[in-house]
Amino acid sequence: MARSKSSERWLREHFGDAFVRQAQALGLRSRAAFKLLEIDQRDRLLRPGQTVVDLGAAPGGWAQVAADKVGPGGRVVALDLLPIEPLPGVTVLQGDFTEQAVLDRLLGELDGRPVDLVLSDMAPNMSGMKAVDQPRSALLAELALDCARQVLRPKGDLLLKMFQGEGFDPLLAELRAAFSKVVVRKPKASRPRSREVYLLARNYRLV
Repeated sequence: MARSKSSERWLREHFGDAFVRQAQALGLRSRAAFKLLEIDQRDRLLRPGQTVVDLGAAPGGWAQVAADKVGPGGRVVALDLLPIEPLPGVTVLQGDFTEQAVLDRLLGELDGRPVDLVLSDMAPNMSGMKAVDQPRSALLAELALDCARQVLRPKGDLLLKMFQGEGFDPLLAELRAAFSKVVVRKPKASRPRSREVYLLARNYRLV
């Protein structure tokens, strides 16, 4: 079957991508690991001993970085609809995060342990139609915020992916109401033409 022009462009970009090559050389699960590494270097999110929840974790690039940073005294719980190959120091859950039963499994795994940081690199399967993709992206971001409200300790942090467009400003307002500080990050490993940005919300105000 002939490849479409868009898939050919993706293949050229992907395999010619310096971040892809570097991830392979360093044994990282994905180029996305560099997004978290850059944000962490700038904002000092990850520290030894933390409990971290990673939503939309497959194939495991962020969880891999988080487990390395929190060390043996910390804990990382990673969740995705897709299977994730086992990672040292990471508890892996598989399921559709839009379903309440899957959130309940995550809460059961935490067993009341307060979470220091919630990460969400969740994104919908892109259709290429903005009118469809943007609301789906906004829903996943809202679900990540809802999860953070249930599991974060006071002064905990949330880092989530969101696409600029409809729903962005209301989400930003919600984050600012729940956290002391909210900033927007666009790491170098995020492709320039992508509308994705990362919202970093710090110091959760438990209400």
